[in-house]
Parts: sequence; C-alpha cells; structure tokens
Amino acid sequence: MHITRHAEARAVLDDAAYVPPPVRQDGAKGTLAWLRAQVSRFSTGEIHAGRRRALVELLAGLEPAELRRAAAAMTEERDGDWRGVPTAVLASALGVEDTATVSATVSTTVSTTVSAAASGYLSGEESPQADAAVAQLLTLADVSVITLLLQGHAATEGLIENALRHAKPGDDPWALLEETLRQDPPLRATRRLDTRTGETVTIDLVAANRDPDVFADAERFDPARGPSPHLTFGSGIRPCPAPGHALALAAGVLDALLATSRPPRPR
Repeated sequence: MHITRHAEARAVLDDAAYVPPPVRQDGAKGTLAWLRAQVSRFSTGEIHAGRRRALVELLAGLEPAELRRAAAAMTEERDGDWRGVPTAVLASALGVEDTATVSATVSTTVSTTVSAAASGYLSGEESPQADAAVAQLLTLADVSVITLLLQGHAATEGLIENALRHAKPGDDPWALLEETLRQDPPLRATRRLDTRTGETVTIDLVAANRDPDVFADAERFDPARGPSPHLTFGSGIRPCPAPGHALALAAGVLDALLATSRPPRPR
C-alpha cells in the first residue's frame, strides 16, 4: 500500500499494529547487520521503548543552542566546508574523540567513519566498508551514542543540502529549515509492516507533506509559512527523539553560510 494523504499517514503512524519492517537478527557482532538489530529505529514494543529512552536520556544532556553555536563556529573555521560538521559537533558533545586511529599509519575522522557506516544503515545494504566502520565506532562509543550519530548523519546533512537549494539572501535559517522539512524532506518515504495482514505500507512523506487538505498552497516553498504539521520527523508512537537537536545543528551551519553569503564548497 502506498499512502500519500496526511490523515492516512498519521493514522498509520499512530497505530501500534504498524511496525518497522523486521531486520535480520543473525549478523555477526560488530557488523552493520548486527548493529541494525540493536537499535531503537528497527525494534518494536518494550525493546523499542527501552532503547528510545536511552537516546532521550543522552539527548537531555545536550543543549541545542550550544550545538548551533558550535556548528556555526566549525563551519566558519572550515571556510564554509560544512560537510561532516553536524556529525563532528554532535560527536564532540557526546564525548567521542574527533579522530579514531584505524592502524599505525592510517587515521580517519569520526565524521568519515560515521559516513561509511551510515551508507547502509537505513537501507540495510551491507558492505565490508560499512562493517569496518561499525567495528571502529564500537571502539569509541556504545550503541546508543552510535545510534544518534548514524541517525543524525545523513538526515541532517541531507536537510542542509536541500535547504541550500532554496536559500535566498535574508532568509532566517530556522524558518528555511522548517519549510524544507515540509516541502523537500531529506527522507522522502518511510515504511511500516501491518502486523495483522503482513502487508508493507509505504508512506510518501513528500506527498503527505504537500497534502492540500492540510497545507495551503502546498506546492509553493514558503519559509514564511512557519512551523507546520509535517511528518518528516515522524508522528504518533515513534517520533524522532531529537528534532530540536537536528534543527540546531543544521541551523548553525546555515548561520555561518548565509551570514557571509559564502557559497558552500563543492562536495
């Protein structure tokens, strides 16, 4: 089933009978498959609740305003080369060292390692590179911290990239991000499994976030629209645990880029 209407999407996200499609549970310890079986995103019931609580407790110790300041400062220090900034700032706030030694002669930054591990985190696409990155991250942090780094990496960088496509001089970074989340989200769909029928349901977030029954002039990108009931951060019983933190990291990058009118450095 493919869902495009906002109300129908909300109904699915509010219903405990719809769960994330199961991930395999037999991955060797320290691999990407093993990690996916340990995190809240792909778990259900009390296991999910317990894992989510651990994330919320970690996040409670982080001040979004400070994350925003740090992201802006690091973007400035890197002369506008913002990729990896949200991950590096979040890692530092969570107590993860910025550089991880891989061998006696080779080292890699945390953001690079997270990027390699995140390549198949959502899709489940496994690779030796992703497995090696997960193994390296496990030497630096526990699963809860790694979960926050991986879940924040692609989504936050994708949000910034999409926002920059719409940015105009004088835009308020926070308002720009709010409208980007609605109209051009980094995660364009999410899936659920109906435990009663076995049917997989795909929620088209782009379509639901542009439902004319909910959003006036829905196809128009309008930062002046303000906060809206978009579904990009989820809804119901499994919302994103860190929307404020993700927005703060992205806003900090945009603070630096938009304040100086400096074009982002090419990827």
